[in-house]
Amino acid sequence: MNHKLLAVLSALFVAALACGGAPTGTPIPIPTLERSPYDLGRTLYGFFSSPPEISVESVVATYEAISEHGDVVLLQQNIPWKDFVDSANAQPETEAQPSPITDIHNQYVLAHQNGLEVIFVVDPLNGLDRSEFLGLPFGWEASFANPKVRAAFTNYTLRIVREFHPRYLGLGSEINTYADSYPADFPNYQSLYHEVYQLVKAEAPDTQIFVTFQWEELNNLIPGLAQGEPYEPNWGQMEDFEPELDVWVISSYPFVVFGSGADIPEDYYSPLLTRTLKPLAVAEGGFSSRPAGPAPGTPQDQVDYVNAIHDQIDGDRMTFWIYLILTDINLDSYAGVMRQHGRGGDVNTLGMFTSVGLCDIDGTPKPALEVWDGFRNGSD
Repeated sequence: MNHKLLAVLSALFVAALACGGAPTGTPIPIPTLERSPYDLGRTLYGFFSSPPEISVESVVATYEAISEHGDVVLLQQNIPWKDFVDSANAQPETEAQPSPITDIHNQYVLAHQNGLEVIFVVDPLNGLDRSEFLGLPFGWEASFANPKVRAAFTNYTLRIVREFHPRYLGLGSEINTYADSYPADFPNYQSLYHEVYQLVKAEAPDTQIFVTFQWEELNNLIPGLAQGEPYEPNWGQMEDFEPELDVWVISSYPFVVFGSGADIPEDYYSPLLTRTLKPLAVAEGGFSSRPAGPAPGTPQDQVDYVNAIHDQIDGDRMTFWIYLILTDINLDSYAGVMRQHGRGGDVNTLGMFTSVGLCDIDGTPKPALEVWDGFRNGSD
């Protein structure tokens, strides 16, 4: 039930597509932003960089569209384990095997070309099934106690910091879902988080570091996964990271537990405001505009969801707000490539999110996009 759409394939495709034509070893320089959205002094609105289809045109159009409706893109990248197990320097790039750092570099190019800042999340887990690591080499133990896992996680994170200097850096996503599935291994993740936090701060003290928490599960609303009473958040799973948690960040997909957007309680998100004095953020979330399997969805549900986030926690405390995808995705386009790369088992889960976008696949806006734009423009 850890349902979310990562930029599932972006590490494999988006970057190479984005700056196609650049010779191997000669990446296009990242443009300097004339005006950084961080200087706006307000909540930053944004989306994942996931395009509706896997094509050059779709990628470029997605970044252009995000620039019309947002200030930032969120890049949530899985760890290239083998490349970084020995050092922070990735394996040399070849024509057959582009460097993962070059892929990320090219996405930064696209973002800055469109006036967007980048929020970066290092993700060791499968975003469509958070009970498992993604891409571990054969024979590696799937545990945060594994020295190879810890070394690759650390080295990759430090390389991202040194190469791209992100203002906001996540060291994991929806980590409470892993805690619920593997409580015995969770302390190993926590110790790794604290170790990496200290290393990053030693090099980049102004970087704001966080890990995200899945709000529906934290509130014990997911059947079969609840660790307590409904609407009594497992605050300890968040507070155990203090004081080394610069921003309290959640994800929220209420369509997996509520019959409609109107059913979202009026005080559903607001407990965050009183539980901590730290800045708040939503690193991903959304509501489907069409039924998806057992989950409901209408255009009005999306409107109600956007209103709920805004009315309950948007404001001076909200640093950034990431809605999952701007445009619905073509599942057939993704499914074919996912199967080629051994991700066929995730296709059905991905299908839960094909209609979460604020625009139809053809770019036609849904009613919630006007509400989103109104909130963003009103906060200028």
